[in-house]
Parts: sequence; structure tokens; C-alpha cells
Amino acid sequence: MFLEVYASQIILTLIHISLFVITRWVMIRIVKRFAKNSERVEHRTGLIIKYIDFGTIFLLILGLILIWGVDVKNLGVVMSSVFAVIGVGFFAQWSILCNITSGVIMFFTFPYKIGDFIKIHDKDFPNEGIIEDIKTFHLILKTNQGEIITYPNSLMLQKGVSVIKVEDIPEYTSEEDELDQNVKEQPID
Repeated sequence: MFLEVYASQIILTLIHISLFVITRWVMIRIVKRFAKNSERVEHRTGLIIKYIDFGTIFLLILGLILIWGVDVKNLGVVMSSVFAVIGVGFFAQWSILCNITSGVIMFFTFPYKIGDFIKIHDKDFPNEGIIEDIKTFHLILKTNQGEIITYPNSLMLQKGVSVIKVEDIPEYTSEEDELDQNVKEQPID
């Protein structure tokens, strides 16, 4: 009885879930291939995959709601109310959304990655250091003096940034040369 009454909804649900799984799989493969080709760090790839999961699960739930007969007019009222509340929340915390978006843009388009030595051209607070990590909201720089600086992702898009080869920095090359000499001097057992 149940199968006869809801056969079309069950079939549409199975098709929708199949499309969800295929779409998610294709998008994740594209991101992983891009990360491999552009030498991005696996941690950053995992963060982008979380964003893909969030978006596709949201669309899956929305599709299931429509398939199982929620009136579109009522759904529109509910969704507009939810988006109004979310919009007010994001407007109050606009920098959070801006930093998340900047992090995604930096993953796909910017020439620097974890391990690069960068110089941020900020008139008031110029910074330079090695990128230790790129998080959802900020990146972490380690300066020549050993300081750890967090810098918002949104400012990375607004300021000029130079990528400097580590070989061109005397503070880093001299330490590496000393380490190489120490390794060469140790006897092999």
C-alpha cells in the first residue's frame, strides 16, 4: 500500500540522492585534481571539500522537501524567513563571511601557498614571513624573529602581496647551510 501510494516520490528520491552522490563525487575529484596540479596542501583541500559537502547537502535537503510534497508557497515563506535571519546574522558578522569567501578564492586563484615566504605591502602594518597555514578565516605567518602573526584572509585580497624565494633571504639560507654542514660532519654508522 505504501509503495503504491508513494511510488513516484520514492523513485524521485532515489534519483535525487543518486544525482547528489554523483555531483559530490565529481566536484571533489575536480578539487583534488586542481589541488594536485597546483601543489596545494591536503588540509586546504579538505576545507574546500567541507564547503562542497555543506552546499550539496543543503541542496539535497531542499530537493527532498520539494519531492515529498511541501507546498512551494509555504516553503518560500519559510526559506525567506530563514534567509532573512541568516542575512541579519551575516550582516552583523560580515567579516566572517568575507574571510571564508576570501579563503576559497585564495585556494583556487592565488600564487602563494603554505611554505612560501611573502611580504604584505600594508602602509600601516607591513608584514613578512613564511606562510605556516591558511585557515578558514585567516592565514598564519611566521616572521624572521619567530613571531606568529594571524592575518585575515579578506585583507590578503585587499593588500599587495609579494612572494619571495626563500633562497633570496639571508636569514633562512644561512641556517639551512649550517644544518647541511652539521649533517655532513656526522659519521655514518
